[in-house]
Amino acid sequence: QVHLVESGGGLVQAGGSLRLSCAASGLTFSNYAMGWFRQAPGKEREFVAAIARNSITTSYAASVKGRVTISRDSAKNTVYLQMNSLKPADTAVYYCAAVRGAMRIGGGYDYWGQGTQVTVSS
Repeated sequence: QVHLVESGGGLVQAGGSLRLSCAASGLTFSNYAMGWFRQAPGKEREFVAAIARNSITTSYAASVKGRVTISRDSAKNTVYLQMNSLKPADTAVYYCAAVRGAMRIGGGYDYWGQGTQVTVSS
């Protein structure tokens, strides 16, 4: 059974940083591209960042580009989201997701985590 478990969320002041982690189990990590999405209250879930299986190719939403870095550690079956210069608009539940094969920036992911709350105060 596949599990994606996020951690690292919390309350931070505007301008601060957080690093989210997502530990994957029950799948062959190297076969999956990974993504981060977020959902703010009253809004639809939106794409944040994705990383390909090669750990090199990445993609970012325009709203976070330059402030966020996605990375993965195949030895730990973990994907990370380093978030800097956080803004109140970044407040949301952040989800990691896995898709077999090619990286995607939209839907079609195979597995999802339960999410971790990020709250940025002004």
